[in-house]
Amino acid sequence: MRRIHAIEPHAHDEPDDVVRLDFDQRNRRRMVFTTEAGRPILLDMSRAVHLRDGDRLRLEDGSSVRVDAIGEALLQIHAHSSAELVRIAWHLGNRHLPTQLVLGENGGSILIRHDHVIAEMIEGLGGHCHQVTAPFDPEGGAYSGGGHSHSHDHDHAHDHGHGHGQDHGHDHAHG
Repeated sequence: MRRIHAIEPHAHDEPDDVVRLDFDQRNRRRMVFTTEAGRPILLDMSRAVHLRDGDRLRLEDGSSVRVDAIGEALLQIHAHSSAELVRIAWHLGNRHLPTQLVLGENGGSILIRHDHVIAEMIEGLGGHCHQVTAPFDPEGGAYSGGGHSHSHDHDHAHDHGHGHGQDHGHDHAHG
């Protein structure tokens, strides 16, 4: 089985193959993917990586595979004002839901995974939502590290002034 050697964000070369993945499949440490050509490739990194649409997976043999993010069932959330949308965003964040912010007219919108219970909550908060099918690429969060883990070629050990534990200064009780 061919092994992924490095991840290159948005490379512009012509890929040798393509792999189509949803959000969960694009957030892994170890997984076997099957390319469009039917070939298995192994992702085996020291920590979980977030693959983005257009990234190139460099294989040990020098070939490359482009990541295509596939569409999935999402809710697109709108509000009558920016203040209402921010309030809805706060409630989504309070529930630790992955959210994708979409800039646009009238304050933009928010994309989340389809969830009928959350849709009812949004309507109750004065927002409105409709189902769409689109690739999902939510915000990484304050503690996500903000980047890719790129390869096995070099040491990623470094100190950036904070721990990676779950204690980040607030209570997680939501009752």
